[in-house]
Amino acid sequence: MSPGTIVGVVSCSGECCALGTVSRVATRLVLEDLRRSNTTTICLPLFLAGGEGERMFAKAYPTISVDGCGKECAKRAIEKYSNRTASSIVVEDLLENWGLAEPTSRRELDEDGLEAAKRVAEEIAATIDSILLRGRRVERA
Repeated sequence: MSPGTIVGVVSCSGECCALGTVSRVATRLVLEDLRRSNTTTICLPLFLAGGEGERMFAKAYPTISVDGCGKECAKRAIEKYSNRTASSIVVEDLLENWGLAEPTSRRELDEDGLEAAKRVAEEIAATIDSILLRGRRVERA
C-alpha cells in the first residue's frame, strides 16, 4: 500500500482515566466500522517498547494520535521515535468544546460515554478523510 491509501491511528493507552477509555473505544469504532479499508492501529505500548514494525509504519505512513488528555502521550511518543503526526486529537478538548461531561467510569462506558466515543470516532474519521484527500492531491501533482 502506498502512503496515500492508509492512515495509522494510535490511541491513548492511559487506563487511569475515562478519557483514555473513550479514546480507545472511538479508535475501535473507526477501525471496525467507519474506515475499515484505509486504517490500521499501532499498539502504543509495543511502539514505546521499541517495536520496529510500529515505528517504521509511523515513519512511512500518516499517523493520527488520539489522546485522552492534554498530556498527549501518544503524540509525543510518535514524534519522538518516528515522525510528526499527521494530526492529533485530544478527547478532553473535544468533550469540552461540545459541552459534554467526562464519563464517570474508566472500565465501562455508560450510554453518555458511548455517545461521546461515537462523536470522537466521527471526528477521527473526518480527519482520516482529510489526510487521504491531501495525499491524493499530492500524488496527482
